[in-house]
Amino acid sequence: MQQVLIVSSSKKAGEVLAELLDSQSVKQLTVAESAAQARQCLLENFYELVIINVPLADESGRELAVRAAETTMAGVILMVKQDGAEAADAWAEDYGIFVVPKPINKIFFFQALKLVRAFHRRLLGLRRENTQLQQQIQDIRLADRAKCVLIQYLDMTEAQAHKYIERQAMDLRVSKREVAQGILRTYESENN
Repeated sequence: MQQVLIVSSSKKAGEVLAELLDSQSVKQLTVAESAAQARQCLLENFYELVIINVPLADESGRELAVRAAETTMAGVILMVKQDGAEAADAWAEDYGIFVVPKPINKIFFFQALKLVRAFHRRLLGLRRENTQLQQQIQDIRLADRAKCVLIQYLDMTEAQAHKYIERQAMDLRVSKREVAQGILRTYESENN
């Protein structure tokens, strides 16, 4: 695990969590003592994991946990008192926040950590896939615009324009995207 943010108003609890994470090959560990300080850290850095030990000095911690879960790619663990764990779990699940009851059971904590890591990897994989799909959609739109230009200026049919773009990409050994961009540069610049 690369970067971890621990948010705890209790110095002792922060130290205990830091010790637990010592065995997990954490490269950068940041400890924030308030929600405000944690928000600043979240704005400035990328974290794989955010652990919030509630309550915090300046708020309950719920708002911070939800914000971290919604605005970052980090896994979020919320540490709550045993008697409040069930209530916290009810709302936290909707945001993908893992609730760990206090006092800390090491085995349970490490299992939660393992789940958060798996969740984080899966989320990153989905993000990469989403980025690739968005790029493919942009490429298709670009090729469609280029086809429209070929149809308009060279009186090609849609099938001919499609075949032309594919053939140019093959002959020039470039992507269809590059061919489409070249077509658009050529014909759109001539008419502006």
